[in-house]
Amino acid sequence: MTMAAASSTRDRIVSAAAKLFYAEGIRAVSVDAVAEAAGVTKRTLYYHFDSKDDLIAAYLDGRDQPNLQLFQKWFAETEGDVATKVEGIFRNLARAARHPKWKGCGFLRTSAELANMPGHPAMRIAAAHKKKFENWLHQRLETEGIDGADVLARQVLLLLDGSFAVVLLHRDPSYMETAGMAAASLITLALSSR
Repeated sequence: MTMAAASSTRDRIVSAAAKLFYAEGIRAVSVDAVAEAAGVTKRTLYYHFDSKDDLIAAYLDGRDQPNLQLFQKWFAETEGDVATKVEGIFRNLARAARHPKWKGCGFLRTSAELANMPGHPAMRIAAAHKKKFENWLHQRLETEGIDGADVLARQVLLLLDGSFAVVLLHRDPSYMETAGMAAASLITLALSSR
């Protein structure tokens, strides 16, 4: 098998796993189901991944940069000051949450399923992803001269992740918009205290 073919097969397996894991949850999806959806044998799947745990980690790792880039894009495309731009992230997430196939944050859902396995590689990837978002936002807020930008970034992350949870419970994306208004209020207050 050539390197390109191996990479293509691996990518196909991760893509199939991502669709199934996001739609049904990691515990509900068997390795057999992923292999079937990817059009490979179980043996081929295990050639590319040592275990289902490695496949779960690859699934989340594949979501990391695209998700961060999407948040950054929404931030950049929103007109206004930094408070309005952050609120724009929440508004765009609420719009996404209105799609019938929306299932919430894959990082949080996977973390909930693996809560009793803190050393799982997917848990480390999920934690790193959330920390990357927090650090990116911290830098954006610090650029605005906001004191305590690190704490403020953490507060916004808590509002963001809390809104993911509540929207899943109530199936009402307006909670995400409300969380965005709260984040904007916190940032506006911090901007006025400079």
